[in-house]
Amino acid sequence: MAGTGTCDICGKHSMFGHNVSHAANATNRRFAPNIQSAHLMVDGVSKKMQVCTRCLRTLSKTPKTK
Repeated sequence: MAGTGTCDICGKHSMFGHNVSHAANATNRRFAPNIQSAHLMVDGVSKKMQVCTRCLRTLSKTPKTK
């Protein structure tokens, strides 16, 4: 099933919640993270990983210099 993966970096996974209608009827639903396949350098070796988009953004940031 699509969207059931977990992030290999932070461990984020799908969560549980409710759809709540105007009449306050609650039905079950899942909140799936935005998981993407990415080739990342790990210890000098390129690896294909399943990563959430938040981690992809954090990895592409340049570190602050003092």
